[in-house]
Amino acid sequence: MSKPLLVVLAGRPGTGKTTLGRRLAAELRAAYLRIDAIEAAVVRCRLAEHPVGPVGYVVAHELAAATLAVGTSVVIDAVNPVPEARSGWRTVAEGARLVVLQTTLSDIEEHRRRVSARRPDLAGSAVPSWDQVVNRDYAAWDESRDGPRHIIDMLDTEQGVAAALRHIRLAK
Repeated sequence: MSKPLLVVLAGRPGTGKTTLGRRLAAELRAAYLRIDAIEAAVVRCRLAEHPVGPVGYVVAHELAAATLAVGTSVVIDAVNPVPEARSGWRTVAEGARLVVLQTTLSDIEEHRRRVSARRPDLAGSAVPSWDQVVNRDYAAWDESRDGPRHIIDMLDTEQGVAAALRHIRLAK
């Protein structure tokens, strides 16, 4: 039996992580874990208020590790804005194949348009404004610290999905 795959998506809000994550999970027949969904459930249960801090990542790490342990691949949809968020996935991936994809949009005006047009799709969640997206702490990626990743431009969704699948197939 081949090792399961852990695909971790990272990137600023509005860069296509959720679109890409859903497509990859369907294509790979993998579990799909979205940090926003975990955080929305935590808020609905009144266990925390936004921003919930690391709890979404901690829960996702445990769910991903348990899912990988039974041989099922996992796609993670998370901003992963800081080194601490990024490093945890390497530990979770022990015994699995890890592929990290950072989504971007090469057209800043399209990014602004997508962020401005977004509406919450989860009860108990909120979507950030453009100002919140650009002013949010997002540490520049450092491969020596954060590990390797592949950059996926999601300006054209179909091209972005195809590029992501090429990187995943190379990891197999």
